[in-house]
Amino acid sequence: MRKLSLLMISLVFLLSACGPKFQGQNQVVQTNDKAKGKAIIPSYNISDNYYRTILPFKPGQARGMVVNDINTRYDLNEFEMGLMRIAQHNFDTNKYYFQEGQEIPGDTIKLWLNRQYTPEQLKKNNMKASDNVGLNPVDTGTPAAPSSPIYLAHILEHDYLTKDDKGNVALGGVVIGLALNSTYYYRVTNSNGTFNEMEKTVSYNEMQSQGKSIAAEVVKRLRNMKDLADVPITIALFEQQSKTSVIPGNFISYATVDKGSSSLNSWQKVNEKYYLFPSTEAQTDHRDDETEFLNFKQDVEQYFPNFNGVIGKAFYSDDQLSDLNITIPIQFYGKTEGIGFTQYVTGLVMEHFPKYLSVSVSVTSVDGPEALIVKKANSTDPFVYIYQ
Repeated sequence: MRKLSLLMISLVFLLSACGPKFQGQNQVVQTNDKAKGKAIIPSYNISDNYYRTILPFKPGQARGMVVNDINTRYDLNEFEMGLMRIAQHNFDTNKYYFQEGQEIPGDTIKLWLNRQYTPEQLKKNNMKASDNVGLNPVDTGTPAAPSSPIYLAHILEHDYLTKDDKGNVALGGVVIGLALNSTYYYRVTNSNGTFNEMEKTVSYNEMQSQGKSIAAEVVKRLRNMKDLADVPITIALFEQQSKTSVIPGNFISYATVDKGSSSLNSWQKVNEKYYLFPSTEAQTDHRDDETEFLNFKQDVEQYFPNFNGVIGKAFYSDDQLSDLNITIPIQFYGKTEGIGFTQYVTGLVMEHFPKYLSVSVSVTSVDGPEALIVKKANSTDPFVYIYQ
C-alpha cells in the first residue's frame, strides 16, 4: 500500500512538471472584427513550444488547400509545426497569440500558385489578364517536356496577435511559409487516353534561388494589402520531400521584413533535418547515433527473434539529435504479452539513449495502438501508457 502511495505521489509530480502552465482565467478581449467584436484568450499554454490560440477558432482563408498541394502527410505536419518554430525567432510565445491566416484570401493563393501565362495561353484558358499573377515560371515547352518545373507548391500564412493594456487584440506580425518542390511531378497523356506520371528532380541551389526570388515578390504583394502594409513579416522556405518519402522535409532558410519596409533582411539558414533510422544517409551523416539505434533494434529483436520492423524518425537541429520517434509494429497474442513487451522496451529506451535526448516509442498491432513510451529530455522517469 505504501509503495502504491509513493507511486501516485510520483505520478502527480511528473504530471505537474510536464503539464500546462496556468495563467489565471480565460481572458475576454476586444478584436478588430466588427462582426463579432470579442474573442477569448485561453487561460493556459500547454508548452513554451506553442502559442495560445485566439478563440473562437477561425480557420485560415486557404483551409484545405494544403492537403492537395503538399506531397505527404509527413510534410504537411512539419510544414505547419516547423513554421511555428520559425515564428519563435521573432514572436515570443508569451507575448503573441496565434491565429490561422486571415489576410490572404484563398482565391488569391490559388492564383499565386499558378504559372505565369503567355497571351496565347491566357486566351486558350479563357483567363483574364488580371488573373495572370502566378508565381511559378511560364511553361513554353511541351506536355512531355515542360520548359521549367513548378517550384512553389503552397503558401501558408500564420498570424500573430498582440494585446494592449486595454484588452484590445490586433495583428502584430505575419509569418509566411513557402513550400518548394524538390521533385516536380507532371503528367504525360498517352495516345489511348491514359497518362504516365513523370518526375524531375530540382537541385537544392535552383530551388533555393527560385524560392528567394518568389519570397521577394510575395512581400511586395503583401505590402499592397491594407492590413499588411505596416506589420513585421517573416518569410520562410520549406523543402518538401518526394511522394514516396517516409520522413518529412524541412525549412531551409528564413528572412524578416521590418515594420513598414518592403525589403527582405539577410537570409538566415535553418539547420534542421529529418533522417530515417536505419538508412544509408543516416549511416553516412550520423554513424554513432544510428549505431546506437541499431543496438536498440537488435535487443528488441531478441525478444521476438523473427521480427525486424523497428523504424526510427530522427530530428536533428544544428547537427544535434534532439528528438527520436520510434515505431514498432508487432502482433501480440494477448494483453499480458503486450504489457511484458512494453516493459522490456521501456528498459531498453532508458539503457540505450542519452539522457538529453527526447525519445518516444509507439507500439502498434493490426488492432491499432498498443502502447506509448515517452522519455522526455533530462528525465529519469519515462511515461508509459498501455491502450485498453
